[in-house]
Amino acid sequence: MFSFEDYREILRAIKETGLYATYEEALERDSWIIMRHDVEYSVERAYALSKVEESMDFRSTFFFQWTNNSYNILSRKNRDILTDMHERGQTIGLHFALNGMTDMKLIRERIRQEIDMLSNMLGFEINSFSIHRPSPDVLAENIKIPGIINAYQDNFFSFDPKATPESKLEVKYMSDANHIWRYGYPDAETIGKHQKIQILTHPFAWTKKGYDNLENYRALINEKYVELLDSIDNECKDFGPLRDNFEKLPL
Repeated sequence: MFSFEDYREILRAIKETGLYATYEEALERDSWIIMRHDVEYSVERAYALSKVEESMDFRSTFFFQWTNNSYNILSRKNRDILTDMHERGQTIGLHFALNGMTDMKLIRERIRQEIDMLSNMLGFEINSFSIHRPSPDVLAENIKIPGIINAYQDNFFSFDPKATPESKLEVKYMSDANHIWRYGYPDAETIGKHQKIQILTHPFAWTKKGYDNLENYRALINEKYVELLDSIDNECKDFGPLRDNFEKLPL
C-alpha cells in the first residue's frame, strides 16, 4: 500500500476527477482536491516522491521543517534539492513544529519568522505552512496570517474534535499518519463521494518497493546511516581509510 505504484494509482484517481488544485486555486473553487506532504525524516525520500509526481504530470505542496533533528534543511545538498523541486513546479512550504509552544501570539510570530528566514535562505518565496502534530487548541484557533496559507485553516480543513472516519464534514481529510490510512483511503470510490478533499502523506513512508511499517523504518534508518557515513567521509580526510570498518549496516 506504500509503493510508488500505489501512489501513482492515487494520482490517477485524483487526475481523473479534474479537481486537483493548489491551496490558492482551492480558494476560488467550490470543489477541489489538495495533495500535501509533511516531510518528517528524509529530504531524499520527499525528492523521490516529487519525481514520481513529475512522471505523472502532477504537482503538490511539500512542507519542510526548519527545526528537525533528522535533516538539515540548509545543508548544501538539501538546499539544492528544494531549489530543484521549486524550479520543477512543486510548491515548497514550512512544516512548523510547535516545540512545546502554547501561546498563540508567539506561535504566529514564530511562523512568520521561520517563513521569512526560509524564504531568504532558499532565495524564493515561501507563503504556506502546515503544523507538525497540531494540538486541538491550535486547530481550534484556526490560525490565519495575512499573505500566508495555513493548511489547517477552515478553508481547507474541517476541525471537529469528535470527528470519526464516518463523520460528514465539509472538507474530507485523509492522512497516512503512522503508516495507516485512518480517515479513508484515497481511491476513486472514496474520492468520488466528496466535493472538497485534502490528502496528507508523509514521504518517508513511500518507497519504490513499498514496505510494512517495521521494514520501512529499517530501510529508513539504514539510509540515514549511509548518509552519515558519506557526510563524515566528505568532511574528514582521515575517515576514508577507516570507512570499511563501518560499512556493515546497523540493522
